[in-house]
Amino acid sequence: MTTRIEDTRAAGLGLAPCWSCKGPVASQALFCHTCGAIQPPGQADHFRRLGVEPAFDIDLDVIEKRYLGFQRAIHPDRFAAKPAKERALAEAQAVSLNEAYETLKDPLRRAAYLLGLKGLGAAIDKDETMRDPELLMEAMEAREALGEAGSVAAVEALQVKAGADALNILSELAKAFARDDLPLANRLTTKLKYLRKYLEETRARRVALEQN
Repeated sequence: MTTRIEDTRAAGLGLAPCWSCKGPVASQALFCHTCGAIQPPGQADHFRRLGVEPAFDIDLDVIEKRYLGFQRAIHPDRFAAKPAKERALAEAQAVSLNEAYETLKDPLRRAAYLLGLKGLGAAIDKDETMRDPELLMEAMEAREALGEAGSVAAVEALQVKAGADALNILSELAKAFARDDLPLANRLTTKLKYLRKYLEETRARRVALEQN
């Protein structure tokens, strides 16, 4: 049986032996098709784990429905009376599903993750603006305008513009990924990162003005 499973996996059908009964199980299955035992989360990427094709433009409603459905299937209450191994596997599945869902529902994290899958890591946790003089200048001008904003109304105007810019970036990101223009997608992801940070700064500035 093991040889047949290995042959099938090699052929691209993604089967692996169940840890419990050794029967064939699809690599992304939560449970064994033969004995019903919960399976390890495996190495599936976040998109495959939630059953969608790797892309930036995804249906968030579909992602949420599948996530909630999978989470119900592996809820801890369902495994309270199971052996320790199955309880541990259920917890591992839950952690993997949570990570996949939290990554894919956030457009910035989704873009960075997709770039990573395509071999071009977007360092959204690092300061990358110095590598792009144009983005650096934009960030400096935006922060200067925010520093000069002396009223709530002035900050609101900056927030509206930044929000519109963010929506435009999301649209351009979807187009860049659709064309597989990874350098542009990487640049837009970095721009989105700093625009999101700027929006946080505008909210803090507004709160400070409202308290004065």
